[in-house]
Amino acid sequence: MSKRSRLVIIVAVLAMCFVFLWPSIQWYARTPKEQQALALSSLENIKDYSSQKAVSEVKNLIFQAKSYPDVELSKDQQWLKKSVVKNYKEMGEKLPSPLSLHDALSSFSSQAALQSVVEARFRNEILKNKKNYKNSVKLGLDLSGGMNVIVRADLDAVVKSQEGNVAVADTEALKQAAMQQAIETLSSRIDRFGLSSPTIRQQGEDRIYIELPGSAETDQINSIIQGRGILNFRLVDDDATQAFQLFYAQHPDSTFDSQGRLVDPSIIPDDDEVFGYYLTDEYGLDQRVNYLVVKKEIVLDGKHIKSATVGTEDLTNKPSVNFTLDAEGAKIFGEFTGEHIHQSLAILSDNKIKSNATIQTAITGGQVSITGFGQQEARNLEKVLQTAWLDVPLSVESQQVIGASLGDQAVKQGIFALGVGLIAIMLFMLIWYKGAGFNACVAQVLNMYIMFSILSAFNLTVTLPTIAGMILTIGMAVDANVIIFERIKEELKLGKDRASSISAGFDNALSAIMDSNITTFIAAFFMTMLGTGSIQGFAVSLAIGVVSTVFTALVVSRLIFDFNTEVMKKKGMSISWRLK
Repeated sequence: MSKRSRLVIIVAVLAMCFVFLWPSIQWYARTPKEQQALALSSLENIKDYSSQKAVSEVKNLIFQAKSYPDVELSKDQQWLKKSVVKNYKEMGEKLPSPLSLHDALSSFSSQAALQSVVEARFRNEILKNKKNYKNSVKLGLDLSGGMNVIVRADLDAVVKSQEGNVAVADTEALKQAAMQQAIETLSSRIDRFGLSSPTIRQQGEDRIYIELPGSAETDQINSIIQGRGILNFRLVDDDATQAFQLFYAQHPDSTFDSQGRLVDPSIIPDDDEVFGYYLTDEYGLDQRVNYLVVKKEIVLDGKHIKSATVGTEDLTNKPSVNFTLDAEGAKIFGEFTGEHIHQSLAILSDNKIKSNATIQTAITGGQVSITGFGQQEARNLEKVLQTAWLDVPLSVESQQVIGASLGDQAVKQGIFALGVGLIAIMLFMLIWYKGAGFNACVAQVLNMYIMFSILSAFNLTVTLPTIAGMILTIGMAVDANVIIFERIKEELKLGKDRASSISAGFDNALSAIMDSNITTFIAAFFMTMLGTGSIQGFAVSLAIGVVSTVFTALVVSRLIFDFNTEVMKKKGMSISWRLK
């Protein structure tokens, strides 16, 4: 390989590694702690925060524009200019110069349009931080603190509860659907409670592994895990809903407190409650589109639902959600719908209104069909109804809590061990191999840089065993350089010049370096495939380290030697105290 090719490869690899590492740099070095906490909260919390901040910011902008009509956009308000330019272009008018704040706000068709732009600014900033976190190196529980929980799902109880149900014929398919539903329900609940970036995955046939970084209360987690999906049907109070929506439009920033509770409960009747009405977007996220006022009295509990499927209407061929009620539920639902024809009925799941349908006629016999939405919305509603009839009993099998202070201590100890090991090896190489030891030091630093970049690229988690694998890699990386340097020394003793000794040294050391590193990589690969937990973390970092070691030793170190030979015109070799 030519020197130019090696240089191009090195520059390309380092540039690519920087791109991989940039999200981690952004997250850990450039994002304040309070912004990190906000980015790690639930999407619903992010939306509420952005909306409240937008309302406050819009009021402030309008006040400034009225108080100082001729004041120009300040440096902190330049973010508005892009939207303002677009507005003037759509109106077919020339953009005023200089652009005042009053002119900028006047370009918006309504206050709601301005608020939408302001809210998007806050939201995009938080979601950008959230994206950086997702693409960055994660700290495991042993470093960041937190909790891991193993939950057992009682699938036999699910099968037993469906005995005699003609719609359920395949027991294995039922168990798989129940596990999938349990995982989706847990994910929804944990996200709703704002617990940061959980890891939830199936483990074996009937276990669910949950990892919650950061501080979390044991009692709160247990109540979330063991609590069943609250699904029920309630009558919508149309008059109260209309009055509340009018009030909320006039007081959007003072209707609810920070916990989502009404500041003034008297704005709705005593026998009513307010809940958000949610639709699921194309990304599968719940988006609140409005608020509805419903009666506190529950018409029908979700426990009466026996099955739920998506079908199509006979005449229009449009999607419909069909569910079957048990005998008691059929009687209750038939009597209620007969008494409330042409009124609205809401379906609530975990305190979210997921459907709002009008009762067209009395529904008897226990066969219910809900229509009036698209295919995707029908699928989403089917999942909501399944939380009732596929209600999987969950129990906490094991639970481990790691304090944040212990995690901080582990981080400091791990970094200290890594730093001491790196510095000690660098000093040894500089003392023992003199000038050539500098090549090994550069290779070591780049080796660590490449390792962290690859961890960031694959969003891998750094744990104490991962750090142990890195420390081992430091020793392995310097071992490759030792082999090369000793080979070069042998060539120099034979009387060869600098260039010939370097070339022969690298050629003769290649087979030994490749043999040792390939065998280590094979062992690490099988540990990665067959191991779990800490063993897997150690093996992954070791495997990454093997690859980066070979690259830095054979490519980077060789280029430095050749640069000193051909560009710096060095004739001698500073590689040993015994050789001059």
